[in-house]
Amino acid sequence: MNWVLLYKTAIYTEAAILKGKLEDNNIPVQILNKQDSMYVLTLPGMHEIYVPGQLKELALGVLQEVLNN
Repeated sequence: MNWVLLYKTAIYTEAAILKGKLEDNNIPVQILNKQDSMYVLTLPGMHEIYVPGQLKELALGVLQEVLNN
């Protein structure tokens, strides 16, 4: 499967909520945590959300709906 980057956030909770909403719409999701474990308490890390390339447009629609509410 060809995974593409959909969204980046420094807040893991936001990534987890978006993952749940995408999965509710039958869109497979992977979250890549790029936070350095040495700096877990001091520096935020980036959390990248990936979806299959063929579902990117559908996922963008779900993402827009969630972020606008």
